[in-house]
Amino acid sequence: MRLRQQMLIRNDCYQEGRTIRPLGVMIHSTGANNPRVSRYVPGNDEMGINSAGTHWNQPGLDVCVHAFIGRFADGDVGVVQTLPWSRRGWHCGRGKLGSGNDTHISFEICEDALTDASYFSAVYQEAVELTTHLCKVYGLDPQADGVVICHSEGYRRGIASNHADVMHWFPIHGKSMDTFRADVARSMEGTEKMTQEQFDAMMDNYLTRLAKEPASQWAQEGLEQAKAKGITDGTRPRGFATREEVALMVNEAVE
Repeated sequence: MRLRQQMLIRNDCYQEGRTIRPLGVMIHSTGANNPRVSRYVPGNDEMGINSAGTHWNQPGLDVCVHAFIGRFADGDVGVVQTLPWSRRGWHCGRGKLGSGNDTHISFEICEDALTDASYFSAVYQEAVELTTHLCKVYGLDPQADGVVICHSEGYRRGIASNHADVMHWFPIHGKSMDTFRADVARSMEGTEKMTQEQFDAMMDNYLTRLAKEPASQWAQEGLEQAKAKGITDGTRPRGFATREEVALMVNEAVE
């Protein structure tokens, strides 16, 4: 899971400072054909930058979820946490029996045109991993009644407004909330053995993604100095270095 933080500290939900004891996770999708997380957060070079000022980090905006899942600037998907997990958001309105805002952590999956199987597979897996993480942190059983639900299920349970998400999207790709809950439970159990091929593919994906990430702010000045001295070419600043590469860099530094 590619999890980053950009707290929406100017949003009314953050400013109010109300807290909840999380009893579940509610999954939403945005309802707009824009898969980029930077539509909803101010962003940065990694996430993409919202130059139009349409993000949710605004005073007077009283709706907010705890995270968004969608494309970052490099085209890969990730998660941006926007509220502390125990902060009360406003994401599902209210139903006849109360509101899931008082009990459930929430996240939005950024929609595209709904038909791209590759994008759906990526955000679905990211959602499974995020929900797995939250269930582990808060000791939640994803298959217990009412714990992991979507907005439309919240409406049927009387704790949310009348929205269709995510059941207007998941079935297009052969998924449902039942399969989602089962996938989270399976992920938590960790009973599936990973083959060498699966591990190699996972590591290739991880290393490729890591190589695309920009240098950390604290390292930028030192990296530029090392480039100027010819110690490194500055590429893939957060990628791993082999002993061969380290030996060459040390040799350049001491000459």
